[in-house]
Amino acid sequence: MNQEKWQEIKGRILDEFEVLEENKEDLGDDRPGEKEIIIFKGPLGRMKLEFITHPVVLDKKGIGSKRIGSQARVEYIYSDDEFVHTMKAYKWSEENDDWLEMEGKDSFKI
Repeated sequence: MNQEKWQEIKGRILDEFEVLEENKEDLGDDRPGEKEIIIFKGPLGRMKLEFITHPVVLDKKGIGSKRIGSQARVEYIYSDDEFVHTMKAYKWSEENDDWLEMEGKDSFKI
């Protein structure tokens, strides 16, 4: 998935379906990047698309000591100019009262 394809999909959703919510948010947890979310009424009912953009992880370092009781942590080094784009699709489940991630066999064409 790339930025141009996402803009095309987003444009078609805005034109063809009733959009219930549209926003952007940070990934949080000290991770750089953002998530663009669209919730709409689609062919399978209430649906949500997430377009996630974050920098490529170049390296990770384990930091800690070998002493008993000491804490270890992982430090990530991110690229300044390379990014990863991912799209996830969800449908609303009335039974679970939660979003269920869709897989390839559940997908639909926009």
